[in-house]
Amino acid sequence: MANKPISRKARIESNALSIRPDFNRGQQLRRDNDIYQNISVTIKDVDAAIMFYFNEVIKPSVNENKEVIKVPVMYASPERWVSIQKQGFMRDKRQQLIVPAIIFRRTGIQKNENVPVSKIDANNPKNFVTFEQKYTQANRYDQFSRQIGITPSRELYNVVVPDYITLSYEFTIWTSLIEQMNSIVEKINYTNGSYWGEPGKMRFRSNIDSFSDASEMDAGERIVKTTFAVTMFGYIIPKEFNKMVTTKKQLTPKKLVFSMDMDKDSSDFLPKSEGGTSDTGEMSLTPATEVFGIKTSKSFTLEAGNSIVISNSGVSFNGSQELRQVVSTIQPILPSSNVTFNSLTTNTLSVGGTTFDPTSYTGNLNVTGNISTTENVTVGGDAIIAGTITAKEFHTRVISSSIIYQSGSTQFGDTLDDTHEFSGSMSITGSFSLNDITINEISNDGTLLDASQNALVTELAVKTYANSVTASVAIEQVYLRKNYYKVTNSISVPSTASFNAVSASAPSTLTATTEDDFIFFINGQYMEHDALTIQQNGSNFLLKVDNASIGYNLEIDDEIVALGKFDS
Repeated sequence: MANKPISRKARIESNALSIRPDFNRGQQLRRDNDIYQNISVTIKDVDAAIMFYFNEVIKPSVNENKEVIKVPVMYASPERWVSIQKQGFMRDKRQQLIVPAIIFRRTGIQKNENVPVSKIDANNPKNFVTFEQKYTQANRYDQFSRQIGITPSRELYNVVVPDYITLSYEFTIWTSLIEQMNSIVEKINYTNGSYWGEPGKMRFRSNIDSFSDASEMDAGERIVKTTFAVTMFGYIIPKEFNKMVTTKKQLTPKKLVFSMDMDKDSSDFLPKSEGGTSDTGEMSLTPATEVFGIKTSKSFTLEAGNSIVISNSGVSFNGSQELRQVVSTIQPILPSSNVTFNSLTTNTLSVGGTTFDPTSYTGNLNVTGNISTTENVTVGGDAIIAGTITAKEFHTRVISSSIIYQSGSTQFGDTLDDTHEFSGSMSITGSFSLNDITINEISNDGTLLDASQNALVTELAVKTYANSVTASVAIEQVYLRKNYYKVTNSISVPSTASFNAVSASAPSTLTATTEDDFIFFINGQYMEHDALTIQQNGSNFLLKVDNASIGYNLEIDDEIVALGKFDS
């Protein structure tokens, strides 16, 4: 017998969303009053971002007959693109060329493998980005909520992680002149790597490939054509998939805290008499209870230990009858008691404000008589000695450390951060060492000719040396500032030029004046130094040229200019 087909209504109900295993009615919240609607990013949004960026940001235009013409940007439909491929350009309904113009179309979509993010399962996404709506009308603040301790519910929105893709586009530009094409290409190329799109909406990063130029002719009219490819790095989030929206709303539960005031204290809740009634006949706040016991199969026994006394030591108890135990010590150990010990073993012993431990003593100690010790003694406070102290060595430590040896030598401090202060004068016979450098002299020599590594100079010596250096520097500055311009007064063909000038003499502290201190030009051209030498002959300054090295001979009508260290 054949099965009867189910009705259309039954088929629709069997496919209803509410009976799906992944459907949760607890997550179905009303969304028609939300300011934030479902988030979706489509391929059309990327196309619109390109169109907006070209029209509103790049704004391509050309100048023709002293008029600025806006270049139209169009998306190529399949029919239009086929016509462009056949003819190489576009025409309007009147078969007129459309120039200038920009046209683009999408050529491919690929998954962006450089962004390893996945929603895990498209049928039931598990990877979301959550953001919180800080304020809503249903979650507003009021004094009533503050008084009764209501913690407001938080409004959360979960948006599924998008699919990151790369979209490829092909662009074609037509203009009449190359200058017009250059202006458009420069603007487009400048935006490479920027984010294209409308502010406040989705924006996508762009990458422009190389431009290819070509010129075409149609009916005697010349057309300049440029093509280039653009890669857009985008992402896709459908508004819904498999009847499930990609943006979900969640509300955290509210919390209500109750508080109350009490008119009675704890003593009012204690029982006042047997039977649950008070002495005045009023009912007690605590009901009377019936005493009952529990007998255990195993009993336990308390036995007295060292210095502990138990009234019924060794008696077992299993709950069948009452057993009272009194536990006490052999002698009282109250704060006011006098406790006697034969011996005491402890790590630390405190007596009043004094503390003893195996290695130290803390507190004040008054001793009448003699103290003898074979180990070290450490005093944390002040030690006042009325008699004489006799010792082999004295080591004193305040901030630094001092040691007086039997030989008479003294050591101050034990680390580099110690500080030692002396008031008055200090006399040193011999030498002293500073950072392993021995100082044995304080010198007044203003020439510093000894160059000793074991002497310190005085203020007088430094001032004398500084004065001499200052005078020497002044002489050097006079020489260094000399820089004069001279022209030849005669030329001896083929290699000697004469100037009516005297070269400046360098101070003894500087190197002597050479041809490197001058620059020479012949008829406005620089003369190489490696082919030149200079010579002072009385009041004449001679420039001698190596003709073989410089490659030419001097002539009488040549004009040679010198710039450098002339005396005046």
